[in-house]
Amino acid sequence: MKLSYILWEAFLMKQYPVETAKIKDDLYDAVNDAWLSQAEIPADHSQTGGFVELMDEIEKTLMHDFDELRDGKAQPDSSEMAEFTKFYQLTSDFNQREADGTKPLQPILDRITALNSLADLNAQLSDWILSDLPLPVSLSVEADMKHTETYALYANAPSLFMPDKTYYDEGNRAAETLMSAFTTAAVGLLEQVGYTKADAEKITALAKEYDRAIAPNVKSAEESADYAKNYNPEQFADFLQFVPALDLKSAVHTLVDGDPDTIIVTEPVFYQSVNQLLTTISFDQIKAWMLVKVLFNYSNLMNDEFRQTAGTYSRTLSGQKELRSVEKAAYYQAKAAFSQVTGLYYGQKYFGEKAKVDVQNMVKAMIAVYQNRLKTNTWLSKETREKAVTKLSKLEIQVGYPDKLDPMYSQLHVTPASEGGTVLSNLDQFSRQWTEYHFSKWNKPTDRTRWEMSADTVNAYYEPLHNIIVFPAAILQAPFYSLDQSSSQNYGGIGAVIAHEISHAFDNNGAKFDEYGNLHNWWTAEDLDHFDALAQKMIAEFDGLPFAGGHVNGKLTVSENIADAGGLSCALEAAKGEPDVDLAAFFINWATIWRTKATKQIEQLLLNIDVHAPAKLRADVQVKNLDDFYSTFGVVTGDPMYLAPDKRVHIW
Repeated sequence: MKLSYILWEAFLMKQYPVETAKIKDDLYDAVNDAWLSQAEIPADHSQTGGFVELMDEIEKTLMHDFDELRDGKAQPDSSEMAEFTKFYQLTSDFNQREADGTKPLQPILDRITALNSLADLNAQLSDWILSDLPLPVSLSVEADMKHTETYALYANAPSLFMPDKTYYDEGNRAAETLMSAFTTAAVGLLEQVGYTKADAEKITALAKEYDRAIAPNVKSAEESADYAKNYNPEQFADFLQFVPALDLKSAVHTLVDGDPDTIIVTEPVFYQSVNQLLTTISFDQIKAWMLVKVLFNYSNLMNDEFRQTAGTYSRTLSGQKELRSVEKAAYYQAKAAFSQVTGLYYGQKYFGEKAKVDVQNMVKAMIAVYQNRLKTNTWLSKETREKAVTKLSKLEIQVGYPDKLDPMYSQLHVTPASEGGTVLSNLDQFSRQWTEYHFSKWNKPTDRTRWEMSADTVNAYYEPLHNIIVFPAAILQAPFYSLDQSSSQNYGGIGAVIAHEISHAFDNNGAKFDEYGNLHNWWTAEDLDHFDALAQKMIAEFDGLPFAGGHVNGKLTVSENIADAGGLSCALEAAKGEPDVDLAAFFINWATIWRTKATKQIEQLLLNIDVHAPAKLRADVQVKNLDDFYSTFGVVTGDPMYLAPDKRVHIW
């Protein structure tokens, strides 16, 4: 046995540029050390790695293509791409943008400065919402979480200046540095739109006071991670009593076609306190808060000095050395406004039909593995198991890019500079059209085929409200997936990603939704208690792990960790079913896709707000739960990568 293992290890070392003996100490480091020692974080990035490198390649490809369209060297193939091209010409007209300075922003600033009271705001409240201007309350239309076939009205809380409410907690070490950077940026922006330094400092101080007053009443990232607690329906008439200071009744009747009986409140604690935040705090504070919000929200659309000033705060948050170049900024501004249009272009041009069929087959294979696991599950009752299998059978799959564009894109028409159009004026018009469109959906049937991500996004997702998994074309590339990689490599990459998304249907959030995406408990009480106990084990496995000078929050990351565990385990089973199975290749590619080099600042920020565990820990911790990892690399008691069998977490 010992001799055969040594021979096997020698074979691995020849096949892979990995010191497999070091895998016993740390899988992630053994696989990625050579890359980590050479990788450099671009000056305009806060991190680099598998995901980011793919994004950078797509950026390079599409910027080349879109520059040719912009410069007339190529012709758009649709009316929507023609409008995108016109808008890209506007965002790329740097001379005009510098000449305009902050003038395009002035009409919006004037609207805010003209307000003297809540009565003034109420007089234009519906138009304020349609103009997407900051408010201490937020309304939206989304699928009703318990009746997902219909769109419902939601009331949400506003975002804060800080990344999370916990930054206002006493003793938060990062808060002082971040607030200092925010203050400097806010004062600088106010000065650039004409305020004296003294007035700019006064306005910024008032804005910060209001933000701090809001903070205790909104959810933290950890609290927001529990989806089901976002569903708090209220009779609309009762809800209005929460906010008598704002004429939301008239505003809503203008925004939607009808009289809502109910509204879904995502943050009840906030709405129980919001009227006090409106009436007992000076209107000058509210007004200053809205003004500062607008300056940051529109900073990327002004001249470069304005963009750079606002960017001092984001760079302090992320650790970026510099902002994107004006050329890249122009590309992303244009692309964001026509995201599905450019995504469809990318998918149709760069995503092959052969790859699409191959990935669809992998998805079907992963679903088959999951179905078998559910059918043979030993801790679920027959009743719950059958409902889980039913949910899996109803899972919808989308790969590559959507079959059609959202019809709203055909309504977006660019006003060129020759007719007085600016980047900001066009985006304001687009934003208003989208807002009107979304409110028009109230009480109408939902569109379960609508993609939330564009096809040129390096990511994937599960949508619990529609029970659907989506894999955009951009992620279907090496190291995640390639026709040139072995089946085991592909299962360790895109296979694990696919199964991860399937697992979200059965994580601590997804498990609360049925096969139609409705928030509905389909578990027996005993099964749910058992599942909750397993989820607690997953929380404990990650909670408190040291990273970047801080510690992982097991509650914040539990849903993604459950999905990682289920995804990796099911992908492993699928890989073992292939004739060319190579488990070392499987685990090595799993560690490869998570390779990341990041600034300390972004690592610490993500520890506080990201529902995903740090990439290194995603790679290292999950494999310790799998017996095949130990047999593949000869990991035994005493090795750093060893975890005692009774400590290993198995859910799906």
